Amino acid sequence: MTSGFLYGAIAFWLTAWAINEWLVRVKTKDRTAQQAIRIAVPLLFGISILVLWEGIVRGFNVPSVLLPPPSMIWTRLINSLPTLWADFRQTFLKSVITGYVMGCGLGFLVAIAIDRSPFLQKGLLPLGNFVSALPVVGVAPIMVMWFGFDWQSKVAVVVMMTFFPMLVNTISGLAAASQMEKDLMHTYAASWFQTLVKLRLPAAWPFIFNALKINSTLALIGAIVAEFFGTPIVGMGFRISTEVGRMNVDMVWAEIAVAAVAGSAFYGIVALVERAVTFWHPSVRGGQTS
Repeated sequence: MTSGFLYGAIAFWLTAWAINEWLVRVKTKDRTAQQAIRIAVPLLFGISILVLWEGIVRGFNVPSVLLPPPSMIWTRLINSLPTLWADFRQTFLKSVITGYVMGCGLGFLVAIAIDRSPFLQKGLLPLGNFVSALPVVGVAPIMVMWFGFDWQSKVAVVVMMTFFPMLVNTISGLAAASQMEKDLMHTYAASWFQTLVKLRLPAAWPFIFNALKINSTLALIGAIVAEFFGTPIVGMGFRISTEVGRMNVDMVWAEIAVAAVAGSAFYGIVALVERAVTFWHPSVRGGQTS
């Protein structure tokens, strides 16, 4: 019976692989069909991985304490929805969102100030690069000591992790406008603020959204890791560290699944906003034409 699971999973994997190979070679001008193929290929690939995972674990009788099958993780996830929701609300809605907004907003404002001041550009930017290299496992305990065990210390960690990617990318984006475009704005007698709003910020939007997408994952990682070093009895990081000690690996994987879905959804929302704001950019226009 166990070998049947394994052979069935391998057969499903090969079938899904063949279907995906056929789908990626389909040529159609129908945009609806193109969008359906874009969704179907990664969805089928992900399902095949889960089926293969299930078949390998059951086929080789892998102990669940080492690697539980997806069906076991799904059962635990469904039966633990209240706990998972409380952890999600504590970690994501409080720590991640708050720290993300504060870190990205502060990084953007400081980048504008650095761009305006040569002194800050030469003094603060090298210091920022140094601080951005600090490991989160070293910073998190200090933030817990400074701001306490509740979500405020996790927000501080998220702010530190998201501040410098936004700072560096915004500064790079503000320098992306060509000299010819700047000379044209100068010819029109545009002030520094007008040049910033009309020319330099639009040119910097792709860089800014690149930082926003990077920070959407960094924020979640930082908040979860920070919860390992002290938190109330709720939160994704707290649950993972606690359930590992109890050998409830299925609950650990359920938390990982929730974090993965939340992080992917957050990244996707930022990417959709980017497409709406930077619709004029060649990378976006190129993806919309066929």
